[in-house]
This record gives sequence, C-alpha cells and structure tokens, in this order.
Amino acid sequence: MSSVLIHAAHGANMTSAPAPARHAKQGTATPAATATTRPVTMKTADRKTADRADSVRATQPESIIVLGAGAARETQTLSHTDIQQTTPGTSPLKALSKLPGVMFTSSDPLGSYEWSQQIIIRGFDQSRLGFTMDGVPLGNLAYGNDNGLSIGRALQTENNGPATLAQGAGAVGVAASNDLGGALEFTSIDPTKQFGVDVAGTVGSYGTWRTFARVNTGTMKGGGRLYLSYDYQDANKWKGDGIQQQQQANAKFIQPLGRHVKLTLFGDYSQRAENDYQDLSLHLINTKGYNVDNVTGNYGLAQQIATAYQNGTAMPAGIENQDQSYYNSAGLRQDILGYGKLDFNITSRLKGAFTFYGHTNTGEGVWVTPYTPTPASLGGSPLSTRTTEYDIHREGLIASLSYNIGHHTIEGGFWFENNDFEQARRYYPLGMDKYTGSSVHWFGNDAFETQWQGNFNTRTYQFHIQDTWQITPRLKLNYGFKSLVVDNTAQALPGNYMGTPTANPYASGSITSANGFLPQIGANYRINHNNEIFADFSRNMAAFDNSSTGATSPFATTVAGYAAIRNKIHPEMSYSEEIGYRFHNKRIQASLTGYYVEFEDRLLSITQGVGIQGNPSVLTNVGGVTARGIDAAFNYRFADNWSVYASYSFNDSRYDDNLTTGGVTYSTKGKQVVAMPSNLANVQVSYDDGTIWGNFQMQYQGRRTYTYTNDQWVKPNDIFNLNLGYRFHSHNWALHGLDAQINVTNLFDKRYVATVGSNGFEVSDPKGTFQTLQAGAPRMVFFTLRKHF
Repeated sequence: MSSVLIHAAHGANMTSAPAPARHAKQGTATPAATATTRPVTMKTADRKTADRADSVRATQPESIIVLGAGAARETQTLSHTDIQQTTPGTSPLKALSKLPGVMFTSSDPLGSYEWSQQIIIRGFDQSRLGFTMDGVPLGNLAYGNDNGLSIGRALQTENNGPATLAQGAGAVGVAASNDLGGALEFTSIDPTKQFGVDVAGTVGSYGTWRTFARVNTGTMKGGGRLYLSYDYQDANKWKGDGIQQQQQANAKFIQPLGRHVKLTLFGDYSQRAENDYQDLSLHLINTKGYNVDNVTGNYGLAQQIATAYQNGTAMPAGIENQDQSYYNSAGLRQDILGYGKLDFNITSRLKGAFTFYGHTNTGEGVWVTPYTPTPASLGGSPLSTRTTEYDIHREGLIASLSYNIGHHTIEGGFWFENNDFEQARRYYPLGMDKYTGSSVHWFGNDAFETQWQGNFNTRTYQFHIQDTWQITPRLKLNYGFKSLVVDNTAQALPGNYMGTPTANPYASGSITSANGFLPQIGANYRINHNNEIFADFSRNMAAFDNSSTGATSPFATTVAGYAAIRNKIHPEMSYSEEIGYRFHNKRIQASLTGYYVEFEDRLLSITQGVGIQGNPSVLTNVGGVTARGIDAAFNYRFADNWSVYASYSFNDSRYDDNLTTGGVTYSTKGKQVVAMPSNLANVQVSYDDGTIWGNFQMQYQGRRTYTYTNDQWVKPNDIFNLNLGYRFHSHNWALHGLDAQINVTNLFDKRYVATVGSNGFEVSDPKGTFQTLQAGAPRMVFFTLRKHF
C-alpha cells in the first residue's frame, strides 16, 4: 500500500487546472484516516474584490490525499487534479500509469484508442482486473467487450473525480467477476452548489480539436443539484489516413430526500469512431520502419494485394504479403449508461445504499479483408468488408449495508447482473471501381454472408460480508469473504450465405463459474505518528467469458471441442499476499510493498492433438503463473511550490508449466509472462505557485516479450512528457476564471513500440513476423483554454 502524496485535489467541479498542491499537517490522524483538508489561501493582491470564479477557487478546500494511509493492502488514489493536468480527453488509465506496478500503453497520445489500449498490473492484463465507475461494473475492458465499456466511454475526462487503484486485490465488495489481479475504481464529480458554466477548447497536433461545455444549476428549490455536459472530439491519425472521433454527454443529479436519504441519478451517452493503426511486426519495423500503416485512400493498391494473394501471384512493389497493409479497419461503439442510487442513514450506526443500473451498447469492428472476395453478382471486388457486430443489454442491482458496533464495522452486500449479449460475424460487398461510404460507416442489412451469430446470457450473483475490527488504537484488522456464482448460456444461431442458411461452427451450451468462499484478510499497525506496516491475503476467481471470440470463453470452439472440455475446465484462480511499510511526515510520503502471487488454472485456447488432424482449438487449463515483486513510491515536497515524485516496480512473473499445443510441447516453464516488463519507473518534478503550474515526467518500461517461449523481445523505452499551465487572476471579465494549458507528449520524439499483443500472443516467432505490435505516437503538442462563468 502506497502512502504517496500525488497532488492536491482542487475544485472538482471546475474545468480549470488545479490550485497549488500544499501539504496539510497530518496531526494525530487515526489509522483509518485517508485525508486531511484545510482551506486554501489564494495569493492575490485583493481577495475581497476578486470575481466569483476566483472566489470559488480560493475557498475550495484542498484535499491532500495520503495514498493508502491506514489501509490493510496496497491502494492508491489519484486526484481529480492530477487527471485534469493531462490533455483533455486523455484516458484516466494513462494518468494512473505513474503509480507503482502499473503498465499502460497505447499507440495514440491520449491513451484512448481502444484497439491498442492495454493496462497490466503485476502481470495481470485488463481481462483479469476489475473496473467500476461510482460502483457500477464496467466489465473486463477487452476490445470486443461482452459485459461492459471502457471508462473513457462511461465518463468524460472533465467529470472524472478521484480514481483508486488496489494493485493486489480489490475490496471484497467490488462489483467485478474477473478481478484476479486488482481493481480500479473510478468516480464522477458531483454537481456544484452554485450556478456555473464551464467551457473549454483544445487544439493540437494532427488536426486534434476538442470542445467541452458543462452547466451546473447550483442548488435548486427543493435542494437538488444538476449538471449537464457535452464534448466533441476529432483528430486525424498521426500516420496513414483516418480519424479518431468521439462525442459524449454526461448528466448527474443529486437530490436530498429528507435528512437521512440522498438520491443520485447519472446518465452517459457516448458515440465513438476510430480508424485503426496497422499492427506491426519486428520484421516490419526493422525493414520498413514505424510508419507502415493501412493503405486507406489507395483502393486500387488494396485490390492488387488481394488479387495477388488469392491467385498466388507476385505482390505489388513494396508489399511483402497480404497482411502488411490492409485497406481500412475501424472500431465503432455507441453506449448509453445510467444508474440511480439511494444512500440512507437509518441510524447513526446503520447505513446503506442501493444502486440500480443499466447499460446498452452497439458496436462494430470493421475490416476490409483481402481473404474473402465480394461475389461477382454484388460487385466482384477481390475485397469485402468483414464486421464483428456486438450488442449488449445489461441491468443490475448493487446493495450494501454497514453497522458500527463498538470497535467493529460490519458491512455486507449483494450484486446481481443480467447481461444479454449478441454477437455476429458478417461480410458486406464492395465494388470494383471505388470504395463507397465513409471509413467509419455503420453497416446495415445488406450482408452477403453471416458466418456465425449467437445469443449469450450471463447472470452474476455476488454476496460479501466483512468486518473491520479496531483491536487497539494502533492495530486494525479487516477480514471477510465473498461468494461468486456466474451462469453462462450460449445459443449458436444459423448463418447464411447469399440467402442460403449455413451451419454455425460454434457451440451452444451452458457453464457455471462458482466459488462460495473467496476470503480476504488484512491488518494495519501504526507504529507511531509517521510509520505503519500492513499485510494482507486474498483469494479470487475469474468467471469464464461468454462470447464467440472471448479469450476465456468455452463457447469459442466447435460443438465437438466444447463437448470435450465442458466437464474438464476450471475457472482461473489467484492467491495474493503482500506486506508493506509506509512513512509520512510534513514533507515526505513513501511506501514499500512486497508481494507474492500464485495464478492457477490459467486458460488458453490451444489445439488438441496433432495439428494435421484438424482438431479444433479449445479452451484449456494450461498451468499456473508465479509472480514476485516490489512496489516503491516516494513523494518529497522539497520547497513550498516544488515537489518530486518517483515510483519503481520490479515484477518477476513466470510460467510454472510447459505448454503443449498441436501435439508439440514447448519449453515455457520458467519463462517470463508476455507483455509485462520486469522493471517500471516513473519520475515527476512538479511546480505550482497558484498562478503558474507545471510538471516534467519520465516513464520507463523495461523490455517485453510477446511469445510464450520468450524468443522475441521488444526494447525498453523511456518517454518524457511536459505539462504547463497558467491561471489568470484578473478583474477583467474576459480574463477572470480563465486558464491556459500546454501539454507535450513524447517530448523528445522517441520512436518505440507502445502496445505489445494488440493482435494476441504467439508460442514462438523465430523470424519476428507476427504482427501484434503498435508503434508509439511521435511528439505531439496540445493547447487548451478553459473558462468558468
């Protein structure tokens, strides 16, 4: 658990950059304390005559977040302030990457491009981490997500409140059915008590522009408060042709219902369209460089590539094979998310909450493929457009109740979710003369082939109970458990080709992931005012995926393949232990955590028997992973307006067993886990005097592998970023409430591999030709103006 002081949270209802981060004295805080506050004193010549926007900033309390203080496991909270200092539209996952143990990559500068978006914590990728927003489950954040949506589609950057990370294991009450390796809990800011309007505009490299507006009603008659916000963002790809585009709206309403009950309503609408960057291989990078991309805009060349592949003739000049450069690909997503929450205090000791939520999603993964030609009667192009189409309809209930008695706080809760998911693979015709339609076109009902389609239902039941026992003023013990049952049902529907029904190759059936006792226990001992130690243990299970393409879905195989495994496979399990030390005084926050993790029953889709026999790939338990490591973090406020933050993580995650697939056994025992570097480091120097603020950051990632046998590696990288801002303190109407900000990503314009495994992982890649790498974005500059009325 890290007791790092990151930044002061300021004005969570303002779009302006944060007020200066000053340290508030801890005093004699109890072990349970996680923050202290004190009023901010603005450094203006005449505070009494300052305008209302400056007055709001001046009177906002400065929340100093002592990360993890008093908790019984490693956990850290990143403030609203820190997220707002990044370029507007940046994924909060990227902001979290400065915390120890977190590796985040993306091939775009904002970290929002979902095909390349990758977060790994202590060797566990996003499919095995838990994600929530205001307690509402976001699912596993896989690209073809069957049970949720990314945080960037659930909440606008400007409305992000504090984000909390638990590296080892989330709390037993986290609404997630896959959190083997930790949990990330995001929050939304609340409406302000005063009326206000916030507007912001961003322009930047490669045609980037973003507009944002939010209206706060202030406290209305009856006590309710509301904000409505909207943003539109558009950018060109930094290489090749294409766009990265999103529009989004949020609304949040808080209404007190008497003295003891509060109602919160939240709504989100998001529509996103993203053209893809081409997946690269080490061979392509070494021979052609990082700028290889799709050939969008050159339809004739794309048809020549497809024709050469299909006829077995020579490729066009400069093209090695049909996979080097596709014509076009894109990801399209539309989401509507909402929840209603009742918080109530029955007595001074008994408190509870109920949350009802719903989420619908329509999505398409689009690819112009050289592998399947368009029928002659429909245009005859050697290309066609392949889509993977998604529809999610889920609704759920989260309930919790806590009771304080003596030195005990007993808390329990229940989570239920029903999720109906539909998925299909279809092909749409293309003509010979030209590519018609937008590159981010939503396809309709004119498919010439439905290769497969299916309906999937997932019902999740989770119960938890825990006790926090303050044994002595210095010693606190947390212990509890959760029970998790996930029922999956799959129905494979017939496909068709040119109106003729065809067989669906995938399986139908049902399977249950269940464990009635997943315990968690932890202790925190405060040695004295400045020092504390903690330790914890947790056991967790991840439910199976439920789709035709999920990495851990039992139904992503043939009927025969499913019959062979349905009574043999087991859900993945993890056992996590950690022990740590924290120090904090007036100027320094520091932590050191050691951990040991056993990951059991790892699932992987492999070929049963000898490959020449044509056996299907099926989901199989292939052994375990053992991880050991340390996380360290240090923050030092070495002068009134200056601070330095540093974090370092060492992770040694290795496979416990050899891997047999296609009748061949590969030596993977003792090999390093794919995509996770052994070494991660961050250094950030920050300055803030209330008017001028800035920070200079370095992030280092060690070398990473994308093969299970470790025969190929990606070089380490160290990337520098610069953020600068200026707050105007003027009586002039045009200037007061105005803030300016400049963000420079990849300051020294390094060329490097960002994401490893965008197209999956291979057992071995001796020639380095497997295309599963995404190039990091070059240096890019963004300028933002914000104004509060």
